[in-house]
Amino acid sequence: MLKEKLPKEKVLRDPIHNFIHVEDPIILDLINTPEFQRLRRVKQLGITSSVFHGAEHSRFGHSVGVYELARRITERFEQYYSDVWEPKERLLTLVAALLHDIGHGAFSHTFEHLFHTDHEAMTREIITGDTEIHRVLAQVSPDFPNKVASVIAKTYENPQVVQLISSQIDVDRMDYLLRDAYFTGTKYGEFDIDRILRTMQPTPDGIAFDIAGMHAVEDYIVSRYQMYLQVYFHPVSRGMEVLLEHLLQRAQELYRSNTTSEFAENDFVGPLLAPLFSDKKLTLSEYLKLDDNVFMTYINIWQSHSDPILSDLSQRFMGRRPLKSMEITDETAPLLEELEQLVDNAGFNPRFYTARNNAYDLPYDDYKPNVAKPRTQIDFLLADGSHRELSDMSTLVAAIKGKASIDQRFFFPKEMLNIEPDELFADTFKKFRSFIRNNALTTPNPES
Repeated sequence: MLKEKLPKEKVLRDPIHNFIHVEDPIILDLINTPEFQRLRRVKQLGITSSVFHGAEHSRFGHSVGVYELARRITERFEQYYSDVWEPKERLLTLVAALLHDIGHGAFSHTFEHLFHTDHEAMTREIITGDTEIHRVLAQVSPDFPNKVASVIAKTYENPQVVQLISSQIDVDRMDYLLRDAYFTGTKYGEFDIDRILRTMQPTPDGIAFDIAGMHAVEDYIVSRYQMYLQVYFHPVSRGMEVLLEHLLQRAQELYRSNTTSEFAENDFVGPLLAPLFSDKKLTLSEYLKLDDNVFMTYINIWQSHSDPILSDLSQRFMGRRPLKSMEITDETAPLLEELEQLVDNAGFNPRFYTARNNAYDLPYDDYKPNVAKPRTQIDFLLADGSHRELSDMSTLVAAIKGKASIDQRFFFPKEMLNIEPDELFADTFKKFRSFIRNNALTTPNPES
């Protein structure tokens, strides 16, 4: 029989929320599972710490922070909105909040892009598969794991629960913005979380906000906008990501070529990475063995690998020597073929030493049912009970609504900017530099 409450509340110290309060045995049991403890070894911001040195926080801290926000919200809903909010949804909401990121792989989104995984799909598989987490969840009821998975998949019948976990202003986004702002030292990422929580309320159709909280929500949207521009899209961090992606591509290519005894014996990838680099689909057990530490160990080893490309890329990554970048547009993109050729002429394989990378985010958008993935808009409750959408009331949000933040860049080796006249490739470097003006790609200037 599952106990309703712990005999004594457990607390976790947290720099963002002060304390994480744990009252339910199931929450404590989930935190103590090996699958959840693995999140301690997955950084929240991947390799962003190469730019913002304080950004060493983990998915573990973020996940318990999201849980804490969900706990505070449901507690308030039960106290003030019992006519609209079902108390029986409390535990499901808390568990879904805690486990929403359980499927994230090493280096988070870089891993997903390269190895074609989906962290939300992996999250659902961990929740419903042969795991300690599944066994803990099944103690509540046999169908409880499937209910949690349906919240993650956004198919659960109660829109209040779904929107608390996943919407344009949900517990996930609120925690990671505050947490990432704190650990990166970026004050413009902060917003009035307490005011937002006090004005949030359930409705039959999901979640809305009291009109008194409009400016706090407005501040949240602007903070999110700034964090994406200044932190998440930072060109140096993306230069490191390109290095990481390319060195892993090279390692996978060498492993699959299997041309030497060194590779045939799998020594250079070992038993943990071998399943990932093969053509087979990773089992759940194999996936859960991978974390940031595993990859960093192998990259460290690859610094002395016999393949010059893998060795060099690994050394650049471990020594924090990111690829440089320049801004590009749709108009200047046709020039990239010539730049890639110049990089090749200088002795760098363009497949591994250049990249075209787009960073994209939509700060806020209202509901458009005809699009493939419609967003849940942010609504406010007026005194007469009617609803109004955020951008109808905020000129600031209206100004950025639907306007995507797009940063297109071309990445290349820093050596291409070398100005030493006696270099072997001095003429090549000079011609390459003629394409750059104010850190952006432009038509060549022969006089530069």
